[in-house]
Amino acid sequence: MDFKRIFDYARETDAVLIIQGDENSVDKTFFYITGVDGGLFEGSALIVKPEEVKIITSQLEEETARRTGLEVIVANGKSEFEKAIASNLSGLDSIGLNYSALTVSRYKDILRIIPDKEFIDVSQSIMESRRMKSEEELSRIREAAKIGSEAFENILDKLREGMTESEVAALIAFEMMKLGASEPSFSTIVAFGENASMPHYSPGNRKLKRNDFVLIDFGARYKRYCSDITRTVVFGRASEEQKEMYNVVFRAQDESMKAIRENVNGKDVDAIARKIIDGSKFKGRFIHSLGHGLGMDVHDHPALSSNYDFPLKENMVVTVEPGVYVPKVGGVRIEDDVIVKKDGFELITTATRDLLEIS
Repeated sequence: MDFKRIFDYARETDAVLIIQGDENSVDKTFFYITGVDGGLFEGSALIVKPEEVKIITSQLEEETARRTGLEVIVANGKSEFEKAIASNLSGLDSIGLNYSALTVSRYKDILRIIPDKEFIDVSQSIMESRRMKSEEELSRIREAAKIGSEAFENILDKLREGMTESEVAALIAFEMMKLGASEPSFSTIVAFGENASMPHYSPGNRKLKRNDFVLIDFGARYKRYCSDITRTVVFGRASEEQKEMYNVVFRAQDESMKAIRENVNGKDVDAIARKIIDGSKFKGRFIHSLGHGLGMDVHDHPALSSNYDFPLKENMVVTVEPGVYVPKVGGVRIEDDVIVKKDGFELITTATRDLLEIS
């Protein structure tokens, strides 16, 4: 990945120090900068300068680290690790830290290791850098979207009356990993019938019945990059109300998506979808933002929201996911992933958006 982009937004820093904690304090910037798609790298660090990147890690991760082509410093034990950080930052005055990913204890360690530095919060600079994706990042996200799309299509003929929401969630996770995902990119949502009215529902033991809505919100993680897809189908024959609900959401997605291009404001894209839904019998039932950024995180950054003034830029990746939710009845959400282009967008999720009736 292009680590130099960080310094476009943080010119006042001499270097950036990224320290990777344990599984409870992971800084994904470590993987963003190095591009490494394996290993855990707990207790490792990066020294990032405008002209170079150095990885400080243990022998445990040495082989994986060297595959990046970056300079690798092997430091076994806490003392060697801290000495390597101090020596590689000697002679520098201002050090950038990703405050948003630092624990208090980790920050105290840094103050002790290099007490003579001026620290600058570069978390916003890192976020700005990560918004626009490189070609390598786009390639990984496209593959994650392809995997998710194919997995969804592969499970449709496996839906059976009486199976539980949890079974379907496990089924699509299995399909995604079979197709090359390292794991689901988040906890899969599967909601049958009336449960589909809750956008962040957790699947349980509710059994599938004829003519239920089946809402599935899922994504694949591929080489640390995510897809995020939602499809809503009917198991059986769709009622007129189900068709009407679906058609309103489909039109809201289709019309708002057409507006996506560089320099369009995300809140204006959101407004298109919201106007369509609020102009229907489902007014007030679209209860979340239209979409968000996508990358190493599923919610990479805000993007399409009525509450966020945000001009889109080329090579951002965003979701478009309008929904309608009616308590005790059910809900419909259709979510796709798109790459912003100068004059439009590239739709990278390929599963059909038509209303499917699964017999």
